[in-house]
This record gives sequence, structure tokens and C-alpha cells, in this order.
Amino acid sequence: MKPISWLALAAAALAPALAAAQEVTLRVVSAFPENQYYVKRTVEWIDKANKEGKGVLQMNFIGGPKAIPTFEIGNAVKTGVVDMALTTGAYYTNLMPEADALKLAEVSAAEQRRNGAYDLINKIWQEKANMYYLARVVEFTPFHLYLNKKIDKPDLTGLKIRITPVYRDFFQSMGAAVMTTAPGEVYTALERGVIDGYGWPIHALFDLNWQEKTRFRVDPGFYNAEVSLVVNLDKWKSLPPAARDFLTRQALAYEGQNEFWKSYNQNEARRQAQAGIQTISFDAETSRKYVQQANEVGWASIIKTCPQYGPHLRRLLGR
Repeated sequence: MKPISWLALAAAALAPALAAAQEVTLRVVSAFPENQYYVKRTVEWIDKANKEGKGVLQMNFIGGPKAIPTFEIGNAVKTGVVDMALTTGAYYTNLMPEADALKLAEVSAAEQRRNGAYDLINKIWQEKANMYYLARVVEFTPFHLYLNKKIDKPDLTGLKIRITPVYRDFFQSMGAAVMTTAPGEVYTALERGVIDGYGWPIHALFDLNWQEKTRFRVDPGFYNAEVSLVVNLDKWKSLPPAARDFLTRQALAYEGQNEFWKSYNQNEARRQAQAGIQTISFDAETSRKYVQQANEVGWASIIKTCPQYGPHLRRLLGR
């Protein structure tokens, strides 16, 4: 038997240290409060990925808006203050108005990867916001108008409605007076009568206890809620190939679970009814025009503010 060389022994001893040296840790934040289901679900994903990614990649979840305010997270990712964020395009339209187009997607994230939309999104995000668009982890989720005053037609004249850029133009087209607040401020605004309603997805009211201060939900829903993982582009490029491949696989697996939201949203609608939230429904033709108006107003805004990419985004994201 050949004697084991001191060189081989030294290499074996150094191997764990070298592996640890290659491990990358990403700082991750959320635009949503930690008690919201989006965040809980993502933290579970991070925990699972960290167990599988030892020696390659780890994600350190720093927190939600208490760490970095909701509407500042986009810039924090762009500038590298943090490495990755769970957020929605509506919260960083100050960096790039194109981000608001994601709500108008009528094709799934999987189809966007097939038809070239994902590549176009990444081209724009990298060019304009120094971000790598990693994965869309919430879809198949309509937005709704929630009110504390009953209406019998799509007319919001005289009503004060809390908005994000997602529904600003649509609600204004129905005559609403609008105001922007972070999600954490909505409960108090409802309680004090500062607002008469708000736009929000069909789910996640209960995470924030808004059902306690909400009387009506207007049907049908409109648009398609988008929550995604974005990474600072410089950090993305600096990742070792093994870490980048691992993160990509993990993100694709997370995105691949999006069908979950369909059944989850049905359950949330039932919970709202049980909590006493009444449904305001329009007749079939009015409902059709209501959704059509939302889409037309949304795309008109995107194409006006984003003439370079707006029309192309519409071709790939629409039907």
C-alpha cells in the first residue's frame, strides 16, 4: 500500500474550509409584513433551500417593511443595499414604469418563459433597474375593490380610495379620489374613516385584519396580482455558477407551485363571506365593461409612459 502523502492529507483537511469559502449568503427582504402569507410561504421556501444549499448558497431573511420601508425596497435592490427581495412591481414603479405591466399578464408565468415575455422582462429590469427578475411566485389572483359604502354601478365619485400604482388610473377613471399608503397603514385609515375603501387581491385580508373594517367586495375581480423575487444584478453576476444554478432551480420550483393560488383564493372568498363581507355584483354586461375598462386603462397608461417597451409587453403578456 502506498503511503498517504502529506499533500493529500492537507488537501483533505482543507476541503471543508474551501467548501465553506465558496458558500454565498444573500441578504433578503420583503416588501410585505412578516405576518402576511406571502412572506410566511417564502420564509418556508428559504428554510428548505438553505438546508439543501449548505456549502453552496444560503439566504438570510432580514425582515419586512420594518427593515426597509415598502416603497424603498426597489431602490435597495437596485443599489445593492440588499441582495434580493420579495416584492411586486407596483412598489417600484418609481424606478421603472414598466414594472406596472406585470399586473396585466393574462398568460401564466410558465407561458411567459416559453413565449419570450420572461426574457423581455429581464432585459428591461436589468437595463432600467439593475435587477435580475428571478421568479414570479404569486399569480392566478385577481384584484378587487373593497368598500365600506355600497355602490350599484362602477362609479366611485365622492369616495376616497387607498391605492398603489396598480389601480390608480382605473379607480380615477371611475371618479375616485385616491391616496397612497403602505399596507401597514390601511387598517387605521379604515378605522378612522380616512378612506372609504381600497384595492387588494382576493386573498391576504386576514393577514392584516382588514376584514374587521371592510363591509363590501366588488365582483368581478380584475388584473392579476404579481409578487416576485428580484435580485440585484451585480450580485447575480458575481455568484459562482454553482450558486446561480442552485438558486435558479429553487426559484423555478417555487414558481412551479403557483397553481396553489387558485384553490387558496376560493377558500379566501369563502372566508370573507363568513366574516361578513358582502359581495356587490354587477349585471353581466356591466361586469364585462368593468373588466375591459380596467385593462384598457392599464395598457393605455403603460404604453404612454413606456413607449419603447409597452407595446411589446402587451403582445407577450396579453391574449
